[in-house]
Parts: sequence; structure tokens; C-alpha cells
Amino acid sequence: MRNTAATRWVLGCDEAGYGPNLGPLVIAGTLWQLPGTLEPDDAYRHLAAIVGGQATRAAGRGGCPLVADSKTLYRGPRGLEHLERGVLASLGAMGHWPASAWQAWRMLAPSSAPLVRFLAWYREDFPLPIAADRGLIEQAAADLRSALAEAHIELAAIRARAIFEEQFNRLCLLRGSKSTVLSEATLVLVRKLLKPFGGAVTEVLCDKHGGRGRYTAVLARFFPGRFCAVRAEGRGESRYWLAPGLEFRFASKAERYVPVALASMVAKYLRELAMHALNRFWQSQVPGLRPTAGYPADARRFKREIAAARQALGIAETALWRYK
Repeated sequence: MRNTAATRWVLGCDEAGYGPNLGPLVIAGTLWQLPGTLEPDDAYRHLAAIVGGQATRAAGRGGCPLVADSKTLYRGPRGLEHLERGVLASLGAMGHWPASAWQAWRMLAPSSAPLVRFLAWYREDFPLPIAADRGLIEQAAADLRSALAEAHIELAAIRARAIFEEQFNRLCLLRGSKSTVLSEATLVLVRKLLKPFGGAVTEVLCDKHGGRGRYTAVLARFFPGRFCAVRAEGRGESRYWLAPGLEFRFASKAERYVPVALASMVAKYLRELAMHALNRFWQSQVPGLRPTAGYPADARRFKREIAAARQALGIAETALWRYK
């Protein structure tokens, strides 16, 4: 792992599952080392060009960019395939190859993995990949690894954490809003990712949290004793400098930056693994049940249709249904 004055460490964070009533909220972060000779936005464009070049080489094989905003990738009948190819190829470029859903949870979100095993509707393990072609994943991983090495860029870490339904309800009640829950959960993950790297990380990039414009109070709680200067606070971006040299940027449409885009993909992929297990579990209890993505209108239909089975199993509604 390189660590010189000519490098810049950047952490990108994003979430999946902020709006649904079913399934977990998942927050992910990706940590990158970029050439420090470039200004920040130039460095991000450089990284996008590198990943874009790799994606262009893979386009004929996979038919879709390797790394992009998860909402862009997860469209149409091949959405899961494209999402899975990008996430597993990125892990493969780091030498990590999860063979099953449980392995993916343990590798990416170790603090959340025990609840996946504990909650009946997430417990089923299944092999990976579930939609993408393994050969295309392996080739994309090799291409990405070579492209990053040639550009002196390192993808150093990928981590996530999930907040499952009952905990989500409890935290929303305690904190007063789900945007506060998201901000606090994100900063818990940020602190864990920053810890092994000391003061090397110079910038944290996040998508805006539920439209929140001000973050000084939550930053002060999670980084006590560090002087915090407000650089900008507005609809498009809120930016803060924490002594002795860490900048936070909360930006609208931050998925345009590769570190955030890959974080959004990882969060979405883990959530989709959870929803895959959830649907399979309830379909085993209610014959003919149509699967759900967990978003409000269809989630209400799903809740009605599983109500009798849920009560028979002794599962409380609060354990399964998110109220905000």
C-alpha cells in the first residue's frame, strides 16, 4: 500500500434503501488512493476516465459500464446482472471473490452479517453470482486491476453496514428523523474506514442525506475535539474542513464521482441480496406470492398478503415493516 506525499486518499459513501418500507437500509463506503499531483475534481475525472476506459473494453462482453450510479445500472430486465458484474469485478480486482451471499455479507459488512443469519427472512444462503456471468466478471476484474495499476490508482477498501427493520424503527423514533439516522450511520461507517489509515485520508465524499443542508452538529458528535470550519452550505453542496486536514463534501448527485458511484452499487447489491432472500422466504410461506422491491405502494400489497403467515409464525409487524 503506497503512502507518499504525492497521493490523495478519498472515501466515497452512499446508501440504498432509504425510501422503502421493507428490507434494510444499507450504507457503503469505498476508499481510493489517487495521484496527489491532481486537483480533487481533476483526480475524479482522471479516475472516471480510467474506469470508463476499462468499461469500454468490457462493454462488448457485459453491455453496460462497469461502475456508475446504481440507479443507472439497475434498470430493465438485466439490471441485477449489470450491478452484480460491477460489484463482484471490483471486489475481484482487490483479490476478493465471495462465493455465496453469506460470504458477501461477511466480507463487506461484517458487523451486519450476524443479523442476516439471525432473521428468518434473510437466513437462506445462495451461491454467487445470481445473475451475471462468472467469466465476464473475472475478465472485467482483470481489466480493472490492470487499468488501475497502470494509472497508479488503488482501490484500497470496500465496507458496508446495514440497518434492519426493527433497529431502523427504533432509531427513527429515538433520533426523530430518518435523515438523522442516515447521517449518523454513515459517519459510524466513515470512522471505521478511516481508523486503519490514520491521517492519510484527505476527503470524504457523500451524497446528500435526505435533502439535509447542514452537517456541523452531526460532524461534531462523531469527530469531537476537532475544529470544524464551514466551507459552503447550500442546496448543491455542503462542505466542511476538519482539522488537521480532512474535508467532508455532501453533494447532490454525488454518484457522478466514481468513489460514491461504486459505494452506491455495493449498497444496492447487498440490499438486493437481502431482498432476494426475503422474497424467497415469504414465497415459501405463501404460495403464488409475487415478489416485491419493498417500495411503499407494492410493499403495502406484500404486507397484506403475508399477514396471516407472519402472524402464524409469531413475527411482529415491527420486526418486518419500516414505518418511515
